Amino acid sequence: MRVALVTESFPPDVNGVAHSVLRTAEHLVRRGHEPLVIAPAPAVPVGAADPCPVVRVSAMPLPGYPQVRIALPSRRLEQLIAGHRPDVVHLASPFLLGSRGMAAAERLGLPSVAVYQTDIAGYARAYRAGSALGEAAAWRRLRTVHCAADRTLAPSTPALQDLTAHGIPRVHLWRRGVDSARFHPRHRSEALRRELAPGGEVLVGYVGRLAPEKRVDLLAETVALPGVRVVVIGDGPSEHSLRQALPGALFLGRRTGDELAALYASLDVFAHTGPMETFCQTIQEAMASGVAVVGPALGGPLDLIGHHRTGLLVPARDGAALARAVAGLAADAPLRARYGAAGRAEVESRTWESVGDELIEHYRKVIAQRGRVGTETRPHAGALPVTAVPAEPGVSAAAAAAAAADAAAAA
Repeated sequence: MRVALVTESFPPDVNGVAHSVLRTAEHLVRRGHEPLVIAPAPAVPVGAADPCPVVRVSAMPLPGYPQVRIALPSRRLEQLIAGHRPDVVHLASPFLLGSRGMAAAERLGLPSVAVYQTDIAGYARAYRAGSALGEAAAWRRLRTVHCAADRTLAPSTPALQDLTAHGIPRVHLWRRGVDSARFHPRHRSEALRRELAPGGEVLVGYVGRLAPEKRVDLLAETVALPGVRVVVIGDGPSEHSLRQALPGALFLGRRTGDELAALYASLDVFAHTGPMETFCQTIQEAMASGVAVVGPALGGPLDLIGHHRTGLLVPARDGAALARAVAGLAADAPLRARYGAAGRAEVESRTWESVGDELIEHYRKVIAQRGRVGTETRPHAGALPVTAVPAEPGVSAAAAAAAAADAAAAA
């Protein structure tokens, strides 16, 4: 199959959407398919080799959160999709670029799969101080995109239920994979542990973006626990305020690859604080690393954490409950080991290969439903160069402002 992957984010961005699309593209290539990725241009040139052709469209930083890039309006998107002659269009966490990609797929008569991954409505509520208006506007946009798709894929049971409750049809479950070879207990390093906790403290870690919606400030009472050292791994716009709020924590910045794997495996407890996770890949990576986990009893973590089996679920947005759970685990090494081993056993078969094959089956089903088997009915558009498309020239200030305004609800 030929697949057009239209995504709101792609490496070098470090987030769940970017990582999932990268893994999807890699898997499609391994299986002999032909993906094309269309993504916002990064702030700096990309050095790493991509697994398939990638087109970067003009983008600007989200006001107040420059690590997030938002695509600007462009007439080129539909040309790029048509030029690839796809059998199916994959829309990754569609909102801005994905909304335009959905409209293009409809005009071209192409089957589409929309992958829900970001709680945009929750972000709108959080960033607008509980504004119901912003949340309602976000859901209207999400319904417009997802109702037009042939199939919507949700990463967790709570996300599927939320989408269905908001009137979105044809929703199916599609979870995320984990690299259980990279994230593995064998990477535990006693030398690293001595460096991070020279006093022999119990190591408690958070991995993820440092942004308001992640509520990393809820670790304040955990930081104050005796005999506990909190390690914060990640970066983002909240880093400065979090350093002040968590004076006893060790901030390590963004880490990736084998270094990140060693940090995960060297923890005693992994604590996640975000109340708006549709899945929560970092919890799954910690479980693969054999680490006991604590997370909020809300959203994606409900599917991942077996309460009193692989870890502990605590009330969302409750820093005191989080600290009590961590304190109990800190005092009971055998319990931590039991939870860690059970978590590893739970996720080690959830490979990107297995979930990638599930995704391909979703593609096949929407193609078959449209009567688009094989390549016989692909649109006959002239092939376009897809590896080096220049930025859209002459994007007006008004268009840029409109894109930023749209993004405000997605903040």
